[in-house]
Amino acid sequence: MSRIISVLIISIILFGCEIEKPKLSLDVEQKNTRAKNIIIMIADGCGYNHIEATNYYVNGELNSQIYESFPVHFPVSTSPAISGKFTSKKGLSWQNGYNSGLTYSDSLWRTISPTGSGAAATAIASGRKTYNSSIGMDIYFKPLKSIAEKAKELGKSAGLVTSVPFAHATPASFASHNVNRKNYEEIAKEMIHSSIDIIFGCGNPYFDDDGKKLAEPNYKYVGGLKFWEKYKSQGSHKRKLITTKSDFEKLFLNPTEHKLLGLPMVHSTLQAGRSGEKNAIPFKTAFNENVPSLELMTKAALNSLNQNSKGFFLMVEGGAVDWAAHSNYSGRMIEELSSFNKTVESVVKWIERNSNWNETLLIVTSDHETGYLTGINGFNSKITSNGKGNIPNMVWNSDNHTNVLIPLYAKGIGSELFDDYADELDSLRGYFIQNSEIGQIMFRTITR
Repeated sequence: MSRIISVLIISIILFGCEIEKPKLSLDVEQKNTRAKNIIIMIADGCGYNHIEATNYYVNGELNSQIYESFPVHFPVSTSPAISGKFTSKKGLSWQNGYNSGLTYSDSLWRTISPTGSGAAATAIASGRKTYNSSIGMDIYFKPLKSIAEKAKELGKSAGLVTSVPFAHATPASFASHNVNRKNYEEIAKEMIHSSIDIIFGCGNPYFDDDGKKLAEPNYKYVGGLKFWEKYKSQGSHKRKLITTKSDFEKLFLNPTEHKLLGLPMVHSTLQAGRSGEKNAIPFKTAFNENVPSLELMTKAALNSLNQNSKGFFLMVEGGAVDWAAHSNYSGRMIEELSSFNKTVESVVKWIERNSNWNETLLIVTSDHETGYLTGINGFNSKITSNGKGNIPNMVWNSDNHTNVLIPLYAKGIGSELFDDYADELDSLRGYFIQNSEIGQIMFRTITR
């Protein structure tokens, strides 16, 4: 009975009063012209509460990230087209989408049949929702064109940068097509042979998560032993391989138009998987010193992609926010999101120095929330501060993805289009969009 009453109250709130859309105060001149450049930055697994927790710890206050001041900001629904294990036909069900009433009245609803990273990234990359585990495929197992592939068709350059293996779901969905995200070797082969100019990410077969040499190499993320050996001996002239931190530093200073594969000397993550107490306070455990930061990799990619006078598309993923959240490691999550936030700051500076907001669209978002992170007083409670440098009052309620709305921030040419798509209403966060509409807006912005 109490649940029914809660839903009724929310319904009254929804339909008994008018919630206005946020007024867009765009500080750039918007013209009906194509975007020269599109940059999308994805903090995998990041929800509103992850940002608040990181803000409290690092800065001691809310709304302290540069993207939180962007003129465009909307919540995003992440539901897939079909949930369950589509390739094995287990637990399949069509999704009805986000439910505002149940979100705030039923603590379990948030955890039922959430999206996977493959379905979410495919929706963002292609503008089409699909099934969980998909990599660039629709529900009929047909390839979907990604925004990166469209950029290449238009003569632009395209790049992918991530802090996790480059063949993982998010980057893979922009450059490959596979029925199952776990087919890492197949995905890596397709990506390396793809038209994408720059692919930077982890997965180096010769190193562990501390950047130390492995006794037995692991070729899981680079196409398997046979493919990798052939690539090194015959294919590297088509896509140059760089691995050392100094390689990335040199590339930042001396950009190239050559196709690149950047594999830092670490296996699965730049920093999140390193040894030490996993639940230590943020920044206490020594970092891997032999690998580039996400910020350096991104700036190096930008400088090279910018050699193309027709423009570029770039996807940057802070992938290990999700990994830390799955493990409920508060300290590592804050570290990873802090690294992502610094990278966003660098991208904003790069745009203002090397381009401008009238030709470049920057989108900062997530693919789904991971960990069901909340305050300590129930699933609807807010995280509260314990002061700068202290873990805030928060609790993890899951080790998996959830259905809650995630944040999106945008600035630059085409950002005004988000207002056209925000036509669904949440009782707490107001008007929201679907994740597939991010892709639709990018396609519209790059071709209009």
